[in-house]
Amino acid sequence: SAITRSAAAALAPHTFISPHLLQGCRLHTATMTAGEEKAEPQVAEKEKEEGDDISPKGDGGVLKLVKKEGTGDETPMTGDKVSVHYTGVLLDGTKFDSSRDRDEYFTFDLGKGQVIKAWDIAVATMKIGEICQIICKPEYAYGSAGSPPKIQPDATLVFEIELFEIKAEDLSQDEDGGITRRIRKKGESYSKPNEGASVEIHLEGKCQGTIFDNRDVSFIIGDGEELHIPPGIEKALQDMEKGEEAIISLKPKYGFGEAGNAKFNIPPSANLVYEVVLKNFEKAKESWEMNIEEKLEQSAIVKEKGTSYFKDGKYKQATIHYKKIVSWLEHESGQAEESLKQSNALRLAAHLNLAMCYIKMDENLQAVENCEKALELDANNEKALFRMGEARLAMNDYELAKANFQKLVQLYPNKAAKVQIGICQKKIKEQLDHEKKIYAKMFSKFGNSDTKEEVLKTKSEKDATVEEENKENRDEGGKGEPMETDTNQKSQELDATA
Repeated sequence: SAITRSAAAALAPHTFISPHLLQGCRLHTATMTAGEEKAEPQVAEKEKEEGDDISPKGDGGVLKLVKKEGTGDETPMTGDKVSVHYTGVLLDGTKFDSSRDRDEYFTFDLGKGQVIKAWDIAVATMKIGEICQIICKPEYAYGSAGSPPKIQPDATLVFEIELFEIKAEDLSQDEDGGITRRIRKKGESYSKPNEGASVEIHLEGKCQGTIFDNRDVSFIIGDGEELHIPPGIEKALQDMEKGEEAIISLKPKYGFGEAGNAKFNIPPSANLVYEVVLKNFEKAKESWEMNIEEKLEQSAIVKEKGTSYFKDGKYKQATIHYKKIVSWLEHESGQAEESLKQSNALRLAAHLNLAMCYIKMDENLQAVENCEKALELDANNEKALFRMGEARLAMNDYELAKANFQKLVQLYPNKAAKVQIGICQKKIKEQLDHEKKIYAKMFSKFGNSDTKEEVLKTKSEKDATVEEENKENRDEGGKGEPMETDTNQKSQELDATA
């Protein structure tokens, strides 16, 4: 027929649409003639020959015909990011859209409702390199609304689709591919566990293809490390639904890190793959669900948990608990005097302890930010000033670090801060000497002796200033000797505020 020829031409060179297949996909009205009723079994037989019914209900709503076989055994799973080329035509052969005309892949997340139902169903059955034709009835396409002006209401559509790439869903906060998920079985609802939720899971962990962990386990999200559950699994669980079965792949940062895991014989910096089933969970109360008394009580509990993690050198886990205190209390208003005092003390301790954790993890910018928050609560806090100076010194911000330590020694007889001032002065002098050498080489090249002398004179004046400050510092007792053991220990302690 003319319809068949025009539709086939639109999808050439890969596709030929059978007249019987098109006939079988036409939208029937509620009233059929006796002749049509008799013709139905023949049409169904032809459909079976030309394409498979892949609709979940088996209602012929999505018919798929493979035009070119793909490679391998892998097919996309729910949540996977897939890249395809496609061409879409109406039954009269009119092309209404094509990614090939734009010369760019169309990419979407499978099973998330980002495309018409027929696509989510069909692409889930494809393999890399496969080319298929799908014919979809209106209820699996744009339905009674259509997509004007190109697609009319109740239109049956024909697509040719070629699958090029399957990429697992990235769950990592930094989108660095460190935690990826492939959903083997979708969960039951849209509710998901939160930080602090009680979860019941089954997990199977593999390293280099060898199973090292296979168990049912119940725990509270945030405390998984005590049960040798990697932080990446705890993060992934917060994106899962009850009953969901997923394959979670972890890079070392989100697994057992550089240390590995002696219990499971996991070597350092190992990639891990887990199969996880979220059997059940009970969400923790959100901040808005708790009154101030509950928040204060829970904050004191998680502060102790955080301190325990810190003492064990588990700084990342410690930060998770200290952050809870901040999230619960920082926006509270209208508190009574006593509860406000407790709240501010807990927030101050949380920020000071977060700063110390971040210094340990060499995340100094976040350490500075938490010191600033602590100083908003207590403008002259000794530990906040010292830790801010430490973080800035590690960031090579020597002048700012020196200012923090100088303010500290003005307020408190802190020997460690005096030593740090001496270190800052030394670093500043080294920096000036380095700059002087650069200028000397530059002016030697250009031969501008007058300007050279002027610049070197300026540098000498700065050197004299630095030396004078060093002398003042030594006069105050800061001789540049290593920090005393007890003072150093004091500077590293977590805040003991209740």
